[in-house]
Amino acid sequence: MKKTITFACMHFTVAFTVAYLLTGSAVVGGAVALVEPAVNTVVFYFHERVWKKFESQSKDQDSEQQLSSRPEQTFVSNEMTLAS
Repeated sequence: MKKTITFACMHFTVAFTVAYLLTGSAVVGGAVALVEPAVNTVVFYFHERVWKKFESQSKDQDSEQQLSSRPEQTFVSNEMTLAS
């Protein structure tokens, strides 16, 4: 949790600094520092959903390929017929 908090602080600081340097306005810098991470969080959520869908499709294709590349097993019957 500490890593998440320190990353969030760093993210806010970088966003504020970049916006402030580009505009010269502390108000704009503050707004960007608050809005950008919030938007980024929402975008990340949808990115993860798409990524998981892509990942599961890839795993399904890999499983199908593994099944189709396996040699078929044949069983030979070793039954003996007794003649009377």
